[in-house]
Amino acid sequence: MEEKVPPLRLIAWELTKRCNLACKHCRAKAIDKPIAGELTTQEAKQILDDIASFASPIIILTGGEPLMREDVLDLAAYGAHKGLRMVLATNGTLLTPKWVRDLKEAGVQRVSVSIDGASPAEHDGFRGVPGAFERTMAGIECLKSGGLDFQINTTVTKSNLKEIPSIGDLAVELGAVAYHIFLLVPMGRGAALKKEVITPQEYEQVLGWLVEQKDKWPIQVKATCAPQYYRILRQKAREKGQKVTYETHGLDAVTRGCLAGMGFCFISSMGKVQTCGYLEVECGDVRQAPLSHIWVHSEVFNKLRDKRNYKGKCGRCEYWQVCGGCRARAYALTGDYLAEEPMCLYQPKGMNVIKDEGLKKE
Repeated sequence: MEEKVPPLRLIAWELTKRCNLACKHCRAKAIDKPIAGELTTQEAKQILDDIASFASPIIILTGGEPLMREDVLDLAAYGAHKGLRMVLATNGTLLTPKWVRDLKEAGVQRVSVSIDGASPAEHDGFRGVPGAFERTMAGIECLKSGGLDFQINTTVTKSNLKEIPSIGDLAVELGAVAYHIFLLVPMGRGAALKKEVITPQEYEQVLGWLVEQKDKWPIQVKATCAPQYYRILRQKAREKGQKVTYETHGLDAVTRGCLAGMGFCFISSMGKVQTCGYLEVECGDVRQAPLSHIWVHSEVFNKLRDKRNYKGKCGRCEYWQVCGGCRARAYALTGDYLAEEPMCLYQPKGMNVIKDEGLKKE
């Protein structure tokens, strides 16, 4: 039986697997060569037409490195013209004043830039190319000078765990509008980094720390690929006798921990649809069926929408509706995307389901 289909709020679209860096954690296993068989400009525009016909999501143009796709500005402008909220995820090294002017003119509303170390040595070691940190900083200066909002993203590993507070402070200092941390999912090139995955105890500690920064830093703070953040957020609020408040609209919208199939999907450069970029289970192919059909009828999406399908403690957890456990991490570490979240320390108490409360719409 299909569950009620939630609205599609967010799409990560891998425009290309091509990239000028060689990051250790790369989900896409990106390489600096042209990739045969990627979606054409016309195919991409048809997909944007379809998306606009049934939803109004934020679309993250990502990669690889999306600036290495020649029609990125054309696609951004086309999506913006359709009323879609277009944002771009980049490593920052290719940004120039002209790129920033062109991105703004195309209707890109925000750019996310990845910084994985507070120093050149740590960041460059992670990104695989000497000088990447310096070029990323130069790209951020172009964004600042050009007046285009940007956020900083960081993938958390054992190597940079102690630097996360410094990177967050750097994001504030640079003038970012948001700081998002991503907990490493060991797949793609990241499969070789299983020793870099932080422990469940470290996971709990860094997410608890991030919740505390929410009201200390003058920018928006969010955790991705870390659905327990939304359980911890509620636990700490209750300890203080407070209600949880956050935005439910706009570029910083928060709706749930693991959004896979719940409000989010991923489109690969070849047109394959997945629940997210880290969960390599195909849910459809936009070259064979429109996304509007896949979103409603995909067996994988519909399984994820029904708590009865979840195994282990995730299936018993009172925080399932606001967390759900990371399906990609469950799949990467157990081979079953419906298994319990392997990095969660929380033991369900068999209470009533915790629902969203105290939300503010902005």
